[in-house]
Amino acid sequence: MHLGIDEPRECQYNQICTHNSSPMETPHSKKRKVKRKWQIFPGRNKFYCNGRIMMAKQTGVFYLTIVLILVTSGLFFAFDCPFLASNLTPAIPAIGGVLFLFVIGMLLRASFSDPGVLPRATPEEAADVERQIDAANGAGGPGYRPPPRTREVVINGQTVKLKYCFTCKIFRPPRASHCSLCDNCVERFDHHCPWVGNCVGKRNYRFFYLFILSLSFLTIFIFAFVITHVILRSNRTGFLSALKDSPASVLEVVVCFFSVWSIVGLSGFHTYLISSNQTTNEDIKGSWSTKRGKDNYNPYSYGNILTNCCAALCGPLPPSLIDRRGFVQPDTPQPAAQSNGTNTCPTTQLQSHMCHQDQCIQSTKFVLQAAVTTPLLHAQPILLGGGPVLQPKPSVGGPCSALGPGQPSLPSSIPGLSCGGEVLALHDSENHCHHHLHHQHFISPEETPCTAHLGHHMPLYDPASQDSLHEDSVRGLVKLSSV
Repeated sequence: MHLGIDEPRECQYNQICTHNSSPMETPHSKKRKVKRKWQIFPGRNKFYCNGRIMMAKQTGVFYLTIVLILVTSGLFFAFDCPFLASNLTPAIPAIGGVLFLFVIGMLLRASFSDPGVLPRATPEEAADVERQIDAANGAGGPGYRPPPRTREVVINGQTVKLKYCFTCKIFRPPRASHCSLCDNCVERFDHHCPWVGNCVGKRNYRFFYLFILSLSFLTIFIFAFVITHVILRSNRTGFLSALKDSPASVLEVVVCFFSVWSIVGLSGFHTYLISSNQTTNEDIKGSWSTKRGKDNYNPYSYGNILTNCCAALCGPLPPSLIDRRGFVQPDTPQPAAQSNGTNTCPTTQLQSHMCHQDQCIQSTKFVLQAAVTTPLLHAQPILLGGGPVLQPKPSVGGPCSALGPGQPSLPSSIPGLSCGGEVLALHDSENHCHHHLHHQHFISPEETPCTAHLGHHMPLYDPASQDSLHEDSVRGLVKLSSV
């Protein structure tokens, strides 16, 4: 039976790059999308402006804070400032405008900043810490319960315990704590403030304090001058007429009256914390209270109120420890499964170096044409001239010299098919593909003891430096065409 291609066709070989996701794609047909680290951030934060703005997940109260400040200040500038500027002094709206801008600036800076989030441990770092903890605790019996995961450090003569965070897989630094709402360990954690929509920590505490302090001054300023406005109008036209002429003054007085006590009280509390160099978390827990012991004292205090305030408000601002706008560095290339079950890039470290963009192999047009025009191809072994059956080998592409003397050799009736070095090359002297295959001498890709790479004057290369993409794709296509 004569199987082959009746008309001669020129051999046109398309290059296939093993680095792409599909064997028939060009090297530049698919680009990998680069992600930034804020897109895969493990915490519960929200990011805006491509990672420049970092906030907590629950931001509803923050928008309420913005609305209250804008509405109260807007009513004051619209209904009270014109009368006060004309009857008292133009400095009133100027001072109010400066306070308003400062309050908004500090609020946005405290809300949109990184509070001092500590990066989580990598799997390698977490495994190393686990080994250290197991080595320190030793092996226990079935009922053995390991002690709490803590470490002790001495700071200014005071022993401080460092607790292990099971979420971040790190021993938290001194004064750090894990925020359950944001799911992050924050350095010098003070508290989570829903009014600013963010945690308050080492990197934004000064902005939070300046916000509540300036807001206290703005609230008192508006409350005082709204009362002054109402009194001046009442002296001229009466109290009821004054309320009719400026109805917004009543709303401003009510809002400022109920807000000033909480805001001023909060400012006073944080002024005390700054003067003693404490955090809200430490004060609530009583970490440095003398009730715990006579020798218990705050090791972070400088012993001077002025020095503590300067350290908290004027000290250098530490940099962010999370590179949230940085690019994610991919690890080894991941394999992309094809329809025929092959992988474009191997997963092992040795084979990943072999999968480069410029490392291409020749397509098997001859095998595809033979498979299309040959409906009688089978995946079963075929006898070669009555000889023994060539069993398919699990690893194709091995050297031809590895064949033993008792194993069958390649049929000599196929012209131009020879084994040179470790490569089988098909040579055609007329630069045309006149492949006339006989059924009794046909060898399927599963039966060849070494890889057959087809090409005209194709340079030799080491098959050990190639993956099994070529052989697997040919095998799959031949089987698919024979169904």
